[in-house]
Amino acid sequence: MRAVVTGGTGFIGSHLCERLLAADHVVLCVDNLLTSSMDNIEHLLGNPRFQFDHCDINRGLNVPGPVDAVFHLASPASPADYLRLPLETLRVGSTGTWHSLDLAAAKNARFLLTSTSETYGDPQVHPQPESYWGHVNPVGPRSVYDEAKRFGEALTMAYRRTHGVDAKIVRIFNTFGPRMRPDDGRAIPTFIRQALRDEPITVTGDGSQTRSLCYVDDIVDGLLRMLAGSHGGPVNLGNPHEVSMLELAQWISKLTESSSEIVLVPRPQDDPEKRRPSITMARELLDWNPTTPVEHGLRETITDFRRRMAFGEFTEQKHHRAASPLNAAARR
Repeated sequence: MRAVVTGGTGFIGSHLCERLLAADHVVLCVDNLLTSSMDNIEHLLGNPRFQFDHCDINRGLNVPGPVDAVFHLASPASPADYLRLPLETLRVGSTGTWHSLDLAAAKNARFLLTSTSETYGDPQVHPQPESYWGHVNPVGPRSVYDEAKRFGEALTMAYRRTHGVDAKIVRIFNTFGPRMRPDDGRAIPTFIRQALRDEPITVTGDGSQTRSLCYVDDIVDGLLRMLAGSHGGPVNLGNPHEVSMLELAQWISKLTESSSEIVLVPRPQDDPEKRRPSITMARELLDWNPTTPVEHGLRETITDFRRRMAFGEFTEQKHHRAASPLNAAARR
């Protein structure tokens, strides 16, 4: 098939492009490089079945020729990015999603929206099933991401019901692996970067808040299974293996053999207390289950960070920012 991947130079997007090419598909990667780097797809540029288009999907998404699938991943995804780029986040979650759905409708293509566990907010139900409507602060600082994704889900279902688009939704929980930006502000890249530098590892609050960590290869497998299925979703994709942030910091410190001390710092506003997916639907509908042990994934990620540190990528970040603050086709 010929697939369009918005946000394709980002962390998950680049792994998805790689997997599609490995399966002999043709890939058009679309990105404006607002929060990502060409480094993530440099190894794909020589492939004749791969094309990169540097553009802002908020201005439209015109693709000549046939398209069989549209994977919509474009959005700032880390708190550091969407708090710094609130309007861009809202715009790509609304206008960017609209244009991506228009492309799928015009091409009679399948469409997959990568939504997020953030649609559940700071949940009062644990673990979180797809039937849970969430507990979100609609005007807090994190709302620009939470509500953009919730709007994207509503728009996707409207296109499915109104225009008959074969549109689907997945809600991705905390994902990690190689190619994460060391400065993106999320726990795993932050802890690894600090541990490798023997700097204090900063854990917010008392460290008791939990996250469920899924390796990127498993998430990409879930995306492909969801696209191939008939269910519209939403379907949770994540690993039910739950760990506190203090335990995670200690784990990474041990794996890196770091001499870093762990330091507690204030927690951000509306930071969720607990996060763990119910993946019953994914198991039943997609025959999907995460298979990568978290420790194996952490070791792979640490190895990737060590390699990039050796090449000096941590001293001068090479992700490229768009000239306009409203160029919002940023990625996950």
